[in-house]
Amino acid sequence: MSASTDSAVVFRGVGKRFDDWVFRGVDLALPAKRTSAIVGESGCGKTTLLQLVNAVLRPDEGSVEVLGGGVPDTGLETFRRRIGYAVQGAGLFPHLTLVENVSLLARLERWGDEDIHARVGELFELVGLTRDLDRRYPHELSGGQQHRAGLCRAMMLKPDVLLLDEPFSAIDPITRVDIYGEFETLQGHEQVTTVLVTHDIREARRLADYLVVMGGGGVVQAGEVDEVVSSPASDQVRRLLESGA
Repeated sequence: MSASTDSAVVFRGVGKRFDDWVFRGVDLALPAKRTSAIVGESGCGKTTLLQLVNAVLRPDEGSVEVLGGGVPDTGLETFRRRIGYAVQGAGLFPHLTLVENVSLLARLERWGDEDIHARVGELFELVGLTRDLDRRYPHELSGGQQHRAGLCRAMMLKPDVLLLDEPFSAIDPITRVDIYGEFETLQGHEQVTTVLVTHDIREARRLADYLVVMGGGGVVQAGEVDEVVSSPASDQVRRLLESGA
């Protein structure tokens, strides 16, 4: 996929290394207002690529464009307010109640109480949380409730981009299916550009419109999910798809 006005995130010749190169020469454009899934074996650089989007990491070569502009060198706090981020395990603060966790960024942005209450209620309804949970602390919530709260917190400021780093991987299979449905409802309502990192090809095929397969120090194949599934570019991609059949 070439970069266009329909692309929300664009990588141009991007490389990243720590001791050695994780990947090099990544040219990739992710579609706006759709869900892209990044899949591949452990250590291939999925999370590293994701963290280049919100400048948790910086590329060692090439450039990253987000929402039509380069990732800034200054003013990162403002830049990141446009990007929601949810991780494996929900990452809730144990000393804050459910509603305090979800509304934290809005309070830092000095939203009014009425606006916070309305937005929390809207998000809770979309993901199946009830307001009687407001004053509970994370340890008083089920794993599924914690993950729903993590999604709500990431979406609180109505971001333009949502980054998901294996947010569903620690949930039991039955609860995960329920949360998939709620995520789809949330995505349909908010229509936010979403980038999902997952090791589960079945999850990627269910939730994503666009699929990026990483391996061998770069992007092996990228395209619409149906196109990649019907025409895998290599044996590596074919094996990955068969693992989730």
